[in-house]
Amino acid sequence: MIYTNSDGGARGNPGPGAVAAIVREDGEIIIKSSAFIGERVTNNVAEYEGLIHALQLASKVTRGKITCFLDSELVVKQLLGEYKVRNPNILPLFLKVQELQENFESIKYKHVSREDHFQIIVDELLNDELDNKGYKRKFFRKK
Repeated sequence: MIYTNSDGGARGNPGPGAVAAIVREDGEIIIKSSAFIGERVTNNVAEYEGLIHALQLASKVTRGKITCFLDSELVVKQLLGEYKVRNPNILPLFLKVQELQENFESIKYKHVSREDHFQIIVDELLNDELDNKGYKRKFFRKK
């Protein structure tokens, strides 16, 4: 079984944004990746872009069953059909996720706390990406 953790965030809302994802198998991280996604990005757009990034990475290693962990309750509930997608800026991203799902035998989405060990890793990856682009942190996570 393959697991992903993804995150997306913006410094400001909107503001400069980045995404990060890890792909895990048998408890080991097999892929780590982050990317800058733009100057004026909302947090919700970034969360979707993070999941898209994770699905693209996972498709390189499996076409089987995957479980995707995200700290965005909104994204998870929209994907599970519990919330409607009302924002016209989100709809194309939602549809892109639907398209990418076709690459896998089955897919599960799980909401996870920001304090989850693997979620902390992707959060740090995306913050490092923004730091490296010159967008310095105003607040730091307590370790």
